[in-house]
Amino acid sequence: MKKHSRKAIEIFNLSFLDVISCGFGAIILLLVISKISQPILVKEASADLSHEVIALEAQLILKQQEIERTQQQLNHSQDNLQQLTARLNQTNHLMEATQGTLQESHQNLYTQQTIKKQMAQARQSLSEEMRRLQAQKPVVNKQNTVGGISVTSDYIIFIIDTSGSMRNYAWLSVRKKMKEILAIHPNVKGIQVMNDMGDYMFSQYAGRWINDTPSRRRSILKRLSSWKPFSNSSPEEGITKAIKRFYSADKQLSLFVFGDDFSRGSIQSVLNTVAHLNRGNGSSKKRVRINAVGFPVLFNYSGGEANLARFAALMRKLAENNNGSFVGLTQIK
Repeated sequence: MKKHSRKAIEIFNLSFLDVISCGFGAIILLLVISKISQPILVKEASADLSHEVIALEAQLILKQQEIERTQQQLNHSQDNLQQLTARLNQTNHLMEATQGTLQESHQNLYTQQTIKKQMAQARQSLSEEMRRLQAQKPVVNKQNTVGGISVTSDYIIFIIDTSGSMRNYAWLSVRKKMKEILAIHPNVKGIQVMNDMGDYMFSQYAGRWINDTPSRRRSILKRLSSWKPFSNSSPEEGITKAIKRFYSADKQLSLFVFGDDFSRGSIQSVLNTVAHLNRGNGSSKKRVRINAVGFPVLFNYSGGEANLARFAALMRKLAENNNGSFVGLTQIK
C-alpha cells in the first residue's frame, strides 16, 4: 500500500507575521493619536468650565444684589409698618381719651349741678347755725371787746392753719385779720405765732415770747406772706402746745385760732383734751382765753361744707368753754 507523506504546516510563516505587525502598528498609531489629542480636549473642557464658573459667579453676584435690595425694601416696609402701627395706636388712644373727656364732661356737669345744690344747702344750714350761735353767744363786757373779741390780754398767740386751702384762697384775708387783731392790741407784752401743728414762725423765738415793737410787728406781717409750713388742718396740736408752753398764772394770755377745716378726729375728744389742759386752779377761771376766726374757703370744694361746719362747731364750743369768741366770716375779703 502506497503511503502518502504529510507536509508539515508552518504556523508562523511570513505572511502571518506581516499581518500581526500591521495590527500592532495600527494599535500603536491609535494610541499615539489618542495621546496627542487628549491634552487638547482637556484644555478645551477646562476653558469651557472656566467660562461657566465665571458666568455662574456673575449670576451669583446679581442674585446677591437682588437679595440685598429685597432686604432693604423689606426693612423699609417693616419701618413703615411700625410707624403706621404707632399712628394707629396713637389714634386709638386719642379716641379713647376723647371719649373719656366727653364722659368726664358730662359727669362734671352733673357734679357741678350737684355741688351747687349742696353748697346752697350748706350755706343755708351754716347761716342758720351762725344765727343760732350768735343768739347763744355769752354776754361779755363791751368795754373790753372789739368786734366781739376780748382785748384785755397782755400776751397773744396766733395759731394759723397753713394748709393748701388757706394758703391758696384765704391768705390775703388772713394777713388782713392778723393786722386788725394786732391793731386792737396796741400795747402787749409778748407776741407769738405758730401754725396749727405747733410750729413756730420764727425758730429763734421757739418757746419764748417775741417783744412787742413796731419793727417786730412789721417782721411778723412780712414773714406771714411767704410762711407755709406743713399742716394737717387740725388746730388741736397748736392749741395744746401753746397752752402747755406759755401758760403762766401771772399772765393774761389769749389764743387767736385762724382756720377753715376740721376734716378728721373727734370734736368731743379735742374739747376734752383742751378742757383738761386749760382748767383753772380751783376756780372757774381758765388758764388762757381761746378766740377763733373761721374762713369760708371750703364752700369752693366738693364735700368741703361738712368739714367747714365741723370746724365752726368745734371752735364755737372751744371759744364758749374758754371765755373767748368765735367769728365766722361769711365771705373772704
